Amino acid sequence: MKERIKNILIALDDSLFRFVVKLAYPAYERPRRGYQYNFKILSSYFIAQKILRINAAVPWPVHFTSKVLGVEHIEKGICCDPGDNIGVYINAYGGLKLGNNVNIGQNSVITTTNHYKYDHRKLSTTKGVVIGSNVWIGANCSIVAGSKIGDNVTIGAGCVIRGEIPSNCTVINSNTSLSFIPKSKDYEWDCTKDELI
Repeated sequence: MKERIKNILIALDDSLFRFVVKLAYPAYERPRRGYQYNFKILSSYFIAQKILRINAAVPWPVHFTSKVLGVEHIEKGICCDPGDNIGVYINAYGGLKLGNNVNIGQNSVITTTNHYKYDHRKLSTTKGVVIGSNVWIGANCSIVAGSKIGDNVTIGAGCVIRGEIPSNCTVINSNTSLSFIPKSKDYEWDCTKDELI
C-alpha cells in the first residue's frame, strides 16, 4: 500500500505538486530533476510556513525551526534557499547577497548588522554580508557583518567568519585561527545549466 501511494505521489510530482510549489514559493529555483520531490517540499515546509505563518513572508521554503529576518534585503541566486535547514538564524537587515548554489548548514547564524560597541542602543557602521557561488557552509557556523566569501568555498563546521574569505578554498578551525586550504580543481557542477522548477 505504501509503495502504491508513493508511486501516485511521484506520478503527480512534476505536474500538480510542482505547480503548487511554484505558486507557494515563487523564489524557489532548484533542478527539476535529481534534487527533491515537490511533494516532499510541501510536506516538509508548507504547513508551518503557509498555514501556521512561521517565516510566512519568505518566498522560498524555510524550516519551521529557522528564522529569517529582513527578507526584503536578501538578494539570492538559484539553488539557494537560506533558512531551509534546521535551526538557521539570518538577520539580513544590513543586506545579504548570496550567489548560486549556496548551502547553509544546520544551526548556523548569519548576521548582517551588529551593535556599536560603545553604545549598544546604536548599530555599528559595519554591515552586509556577501557570499559567492558554490559555497557550502557547515553546521554551527557564524558569519558576521562585513564578511565577504568568495566563490567555490567550503566552510568547515563551527567556523566563525569575519572579513574576507578568498575563492577556491576550504576553511577550517585550526586551534586559535582559521586555516585556508586551497582547492586543487574547479567546482564540477554548474547549476545554471539544469532545467529548474
